[in-house]
Amino acid sequence: MLKDYQYTLFPYAYNILGSAEDAKDTIQDVLSNYVSSNRDGIENEKAYLIRSVINQSINAKNKRKTVNYEDVWLPEPVATEEADQSLHLRDIGSYTMLILMEELNPKERAVFILKEGFGYSHDEIADVLSGTVEQSRKLLSRAKAKLDQRKQGAPLSSRTVSSALLDQYLHAIRKGDTERLENMLSKDIVFYADGGKNLNVAKKICTGVQEVSQFLVHVYDKYQQKFRFEFTMINHQPALLFYLGEKLYGCQVFTISAEDNRITQISTVLDPEKLKNLAN
Repeated sequence: MLKDYQYTLFPYAYNILGSAEDAKDTIQDVLSNYVSSNRDGIENEKAYLIRSVINQSINAKNKRKTVNYEDVWLPEPVATEEADQSLHLRDIGSYTMLILMEELNPKERAVFILKEGFGYSHDEIADVLSGTVEQSRKLLSRAKAKLDQRKQGAPLSSRTVSSALLDQYLHAIRKGDTERLENMLSKDIVFYADGGKNLNVAKKICTGVQEVSQFLVHVYDKYQQKFRFEFTMINHQPALLFYLGEKLYGCQVFTISAEDNRITQISTVLDPEKLKNLAN
């Protein structure tokens, strides 16, 4: 019975932490403590566990703020190809939104996720966070203000359209056709790369249509010609996985504008630790 809760609890922990591994560890800690504790007086087991996981995730996120943010830190990608069949995957935050939410402190992030993602009322949020309705409203207002400063248009997530676009994207890169590539990118395109602690990357951040298109062609010519690329959906957004043989070397998640079908952001995860769950 408790094992079934792991699926229910995962989106809450992951959306706050941005790490599948940390989310699983947090859930395991909460369930272990729950099993070994006195459960008298707990009327709603599910609500109690959700509350425990949210608060433990906030604490874990606060501790991880020691990360050096001069480096690029990207969320751990989660495969959502089976989201239609797996209910818990539907509640996973989009990759673009998870990146934007790194601007929020953990409590702002939790309130935003609970209100906007799970439809909690301010009364329910106040109960979960042991605060007041007014505190919940203020946290949500601050979160929205921070996100509004950086928010882009809603990303395109249509599998058919985005798959065709990424086919063209790969073709242009393989041919070294920067002009064609530039026509697929927004003028304010941003490229991020996260290699983790031990992997050096060619560039962590790259901006602007010309610089990014030239960089993409350069990286392909120098590092990726032997890779096999596979299309998938990561956090409800189109993505490419690249393999050498059967080994997964990277995951590239694309934010595609629904307005003009151009790529506005490319998030490249190369950190082996963040690819482990995708490779399984």
